[in-house]
Amino acid sequence: MAYAIRPYADGDAPALSLVTLAAIATIGPREYSQEQVAAWSARHIQPERIAGRVAAGDVVFVAADLDDNPVAYVLMESDGHVDMLYNHPDHTRKGLAGRLLMEVENKARMLGLNRLYTEASETARAAFERAGYAMGERRDFTIEHMRNPVAIHNYAMEKPLS
Repeated sequence: MAYAIRPYADGDAPALSLVTLAAIATIGPREYSQEQVAAWSARHIQPERIAGRVAAGDVVFVAADLDDNPVAYVLMESDGHVDMLYNHPDHTRKGLAGRLLMEVENKARMLGLNRLYTEASETARAAFERAGYAMGERRDFTIEHMRNPVAIHNYAMEKPLS
C-alpha cells in the first residue's frame, strides 16, 4: 500500500485521536501493564486536543492511505519538541514513523532549529533511534488516573541538527 505524507488538514483530529488510541491499546501492552495503558489512553481521548495544538502553532504531519485516511502522525512544537508519534497498528512496519520523523526534521531545519528532542515511550524508542536520536536517561514518573498515581516511564532522546 502506498502512503502520502502531508500536513495536518482541518477535520483530521477525530481520525488522529483514533490512531492514537488504537496504537496505545494494541501496541502499548507489549511494553506496559494494562493499568499503565489505561492511564496513558485516558490522556488522549479528546480529538479537540490535537486540533487545539495545531491552532496554537504546533506542526503536525500525517501519513495517509490512498483514500486520504490518516494512519499515522507526528506532532512537533515550535521549539523542536516532538511530542507525539503514533502509528495505527494496522499500518506498522511500513516505514511511516521514519518518513514522518524526516518530515519533522526538514521542517525544523527550515525553522532554523538546532535540535529535535522527545520523550519516547518504550514502544516508540526504536523508531527514534533508527531516525538518529540519541538515548538520554530513562524518565520514571506517574500519571494520575482515576484518582490514583500510575507509575510509567519513557526516555529522553535528542537529535542535533547542526
